[in-house]
Amino acid sequence: MAEIKVLGVVGAGQMGNGISQVAAQSGIDVICTDVNQGALDKARDTVKGSLGRLVKKEKLTQAQADEALKRITFTADLQKLSGADLVVEAATENEKLKKTIFDQLDKIARPGVILATNTSSISVTRLAAGTSRPERFIGMHFMNPVPMMQLVEIIRGLVTSDETYAATKALAEKMGKTVTTSKDLPGFIANRLLMPMINEAFCALEQGLSTAEDIDTTMKLGMNHPMGPLALADLIGLDTCLAIMEVLHTQFGDSKYRPNTLLRQYVDAGLLGRKSHRGVYRYDDAKK
Repeated sequence: MAEIKVLGVVGAGQMGNGISQVAAQSGIDVICTDVNQGALDKARDTVKGSLGRLVKKEKLTQAQADEALKRITFTADLQKLSGADLVVEAATENEKLKKTIFDQLDKIARPGVILATNTSSISVTRLAAGTSRPERFIGMHFMNPVPMMQLVEIIRGLVTSDETYAATKALAEKMGKTVTTSKDLPGFIANRLLMPMINEAFCALEQGLSTAEDIDTTMKLGMNHPMGPLALADLIGLDTCLAIMEVLHTQFGDSKYRPNTLLRQYVDAGLLGRKSHRGVYRYDDAKK
């Protein structure tokens, strides 16, 4: 099994820059790509700021932080990914967009290179089928925020090879993550359990059961959750939560997964959570 020495990341948003940072801290060279140069500039600033906070907390030295930043190449040129050993896609949770990206990556990546998707709900098997290497295609679902969260959920497609799984698991562990493995069913493990809880919290809010603050406090103090479901939805992005619920509802055909009306209204209004500075809560500089 060949070691992954160069990681390609497609998408420089919240997930992409987090994956890039953690990989670089682990001694892996990273090629982070995005079609938007502004997103790449923002990603560089975000990673630099995150590393700086680790230095202040004395979890890294300044030299280690500087070295990690140097390992990341931020580029709008997708062709640069031809030098990667594994490429992980971290674009918006939209199947059509992801298929377009993988069609391009399949032509750019060298034969034998693993293609991975950070999807949180879309069928890995279906995405793999659009490439010429379905046996070297896998789901690698990082949790948000990537630098803080310990888990990586690995999803095997129907024909994902043992070698591909082993290489991907080894990469995640090199990045300091704990791995769980899921079958390729809608939502996998994490979102199969999490999103219905978030959806139900919106149902409770819509029905006037209690305030958003009291719903979140009940789950934090009563269930020992570090964050309430509504605040967590704001962190994830309400548009992402809605997209995942729609996948669950469509794929299972069960009314229990029907997205809540209030959640849909927030998204329709452009109130997406922290990234838009307003969701269930209002935010100033990403703080509630």
